[in-house]
Amino acid sequence: MIDRRTKLRWRRSVRRRQKQALEIGLVTEENLDRYVFKRLIRLVAVRRFVSAWFGLILVTILALALQVQSLSSYYLANQPIAGGQFREGMVGSFTNANPLYAQTEVDRAVSRLIFSSLFSYDVKGDLVPDLAESYILDPTETIYTVKLKPGLSWHDGRPITAKDVVFTYTAIQNPLTRSYLSSSWKGVEVSEVDERTVNFKLANALSAFPQSLTTGIVPAHILSEIEPSQLRSAPFNNQRPVGSGPFSFQALEIERIDKGSMARVALRANTGFHGGVPQLDRFLVMSYPDEETLIEAFKDNEVDSLVGLDEVPAGLDTQKIVAHNIPLTSEVMVFFKNSQELLKDPLVRKGLVLGVDKQELLNVLGYPVLSVNEPLLRSQVGYNKAYAQVTGNKVEAAKVLDQAGWLANPNTKIREKAGQKLGFKLYSATSKDFKALSENLKQQWLDLGVEVEIVYQDEEELQSTVSGHSYDALLYGIAVGSDPDVYAYWHGSQGDVRSETRLNLSEYKSAVADKALEAGRTRSDKENRAIKYRPFLDAWRNDNPALALYQPRFLYITTAELNGFTFDITHSSADRYATVSDWTVRTKLQKKM
Repeated sequence: MIDRRTKLRWRRSVRRRQKQALEIGLVTEENLDRYVFKRLIRLVAVRRFVSAWFGLILVTILALALQVQSLSSYYLANQPIAGGQFREGMVGSFTNANPLYAQTEVDRAVSRLIFSSLFSYDVKGDLVPDLAESYILDPTETIYTVKLKPGLSWHDGRPITAKDVVFTYTAIQNPLTRSYLSSSWKGVEVSEVDERTVNFKLANALSAFPQSLTTGIVPAHILSEIEPSQLRSAPFNNQRPVGSGPFSFQALEIERIDKGSMARVALRANTGFHGGVPQLDRFLVMSYPDEETLIEAFKDNEVDSLVGLDEVPAGLDTQKIVAHNIPLTSEVMVFFKNSQELLKDPLVRKGLVLGVDKQELLNVLGYPVLSVNEPLLRSQVGYNKAYAQVTGNKVEAAKVLDQAGWLANPNTKIREKAGQKLGFKLYSATSKDFKALSENLKQQWLDLGVEVEIVYQDEEELQSTVSGHSYDALLYGIAVGSDPDVYAYWHGSQGDVRSETRLNLSEYKSAVADKALEAGRTRSDKENRAIKYRPFLDAWRNDNPALALYQPRFLYITTAELNGFTFDITHSSADRYATVSDWTVRTKLQKKM
């Protein structure tokens, strides 16, 4: 119990503290009035001075920020970096990655990414070593000795040896394998010299032979255990392919969609790739049932590129895409069937060629192309502008046709001879470009007094027409390649029904041309080859077995994010992967180099 004295002591203590608090409050109030409020009143009087100082400080801060930003853009820039994935879209379906069987756009794309070849083509279209280190040609020019690079390996880690090369080409030659490449490997002996050396012995000299060494090499340690007759349907081809290319197989997904099915072939970077580790982590090849679905997928950001289109689709943001127009080492021509009754006359063919304004014709395409005027391309050994086909002279064309006895009927304006009209059927594909070309040709020849009926066919029909040579004239493209050996397209033997390929679409026959083609393809010296081809070029120009038009393009549409893709010319669409190891889709702000 608290006594009275203690209570009194507590009360005195409380009162003392209250008095102290009151005194502190009075002092604080006095100080606030003296040092804050009175001085704030003075501050109003110098507000302009203070505002100026605050403004100066603010301007200084802003100027410093702008300077830092400016210096950053000067010394720093978005630079490509490794990582990420690229999704490539195309029309078709995936069936087979094995290079012995890959023929469709989708199959060839997957095959080229997974498998390496002895040689490949660079961005300028030149043949360069891939798995091969080099090759030597013997004095007889019939034996090619190829040396492999050291330290090569398959995706599963096993070493690549000469045995794999020999297995690949002997498998192609084996009729039980049923490879579409077999016809081009007849009469070639392939043998192993040592672990890194292979010999290719030819029956006759063939200067274009190295171009044949661009087929993907397959692993003997896996496929040699499979019966040749079963190789075409082996699970290896589309479920477990093992190659040595820049990307290795990861997974295959098939998805049902409204108009059919789509496939996703997922590939991952091969960190042991002999050509350098790819910058991309993953590569997806995605196939769609038709162009419309493919284009919608691109617009919906499901794919990063479009492959195989004839033109840039409407509705794409041109600021966010890049359209790569790459000339192909191919030629689009009008092939005149020289055995056709009216077209077998060289004067008629000459008149038809002279009467075409080629520049007017090519303008209908709506995009620039490289014009061609010979059976050889300007980039090939042997091309000689002195033998260029002459076009664009309608006056001279009319004189030539008059000379041939084909005179214009004054009523119809169509040329006739012995009661027969001068006319023929021109067969063409149904593509937008070929339709535009065909219609323009029809009109130009009509102005000359020649009646042309155009027959449009879809791809399957046209292939049947081409293989059977059931046309009068044919608007068509042929793959020439980098080597000037065009024997298959213009030698008389290749138009015969007994020929395996029958690629002489004009059924052109000329003893002079045949002899020159035979001589040119057996010479490895460039200057000598060029000399040997001159009689062929001269005969071709005089005989006009076809109307040479232009080099078609490969149109590759990508998002603007893709870096590292560059090309001057290509032999096929699959050659676009020549620089795939350098492709990037990511960037980072880094110091400029």
